[in-house]
Amino acid sequence: MKIEIVKDKEEMARYISDYLVTEISNRTTLNLGCATGSTFEEVYHRLVEAHKQKNVSFSHVRTFNLDEYLDISDEHPETYKNTMERLLFNHVDIPTHQRHFPPSDEHAEYDAYDEFIRAQGGIDIQLLGIGVNGHIAFNEPGSSFTSKTHKVALSKSTRKANARFFDSMSSVPQYAITMGIQTIMNAKSIVLAASGKHKAKAVKHMIEGKIDESLPASVLRRHDDVTVVLDNAAAKHLKEG
Repeated sequence: MKIEIVKDKEEMARYISDYLVTEISNRTTLNLGCATGSTFEEVYHRLVEAHKQKNVSFSHVRTFNLDEYLDISDEHPETYKNTMERLLFNHVDIPTHQRHFPPSDEHAEYDAYDEFIRAQGGIDIQLLGIGVNGHIAFNEPGSSFTSKTHKVALSKSTRKANARFFDSMSSVPQYAITMGIQTIMNAKSIVLAASGKHKAKAVKHMIEGKIDESLPASVLRRHDDVTVVLDNAAAKHLKEG
């Protein structure tokens, strides 16, 4: 696990977006696993700016989103599909048929998403955030390390963290579809980003604690190619050196 500590969230976004522009520019195809949430908003903004300045084309990029709310209408502005369109897809040249999301139908075969990803060559770079309780995607504490894409009931802490995007706590979705932990671990490389002091305890456990399903992100230490990008606040509890 490679750890990069930068000054603040702005520097974190610059580091990740510069890395992605380089990788996208140097490859003829790239399968990108996308995370949605405030951690990556500035990253996507920088990618849009790079595209506008003609520094990068996304026409050969295929995207696979980590998750999607289940009990929410397709027209709701906070679905992850609509959020990704607002932040990135509407402003770059990724063809519509190259943007993929987990199935959000109540009766879908969710793990078919894993088979689809595999058929497309697997994910080259997976972007990840980390929740205050150590969740990755919507894999809450206690999720199996061998899980595939599945339906999950969102924890109270996760719903509370997402409440700022909704009119009230009661309108925050209670269920979501998420890539499983094994699905994430199948990615060829992973970039996890965390900023803010409220993430510091989870980051410390992820990097220095026991690898255990009680903190899902800890499993990333078993992956061969993970880069963790932290701002000073998120890294404040880590041992020096």
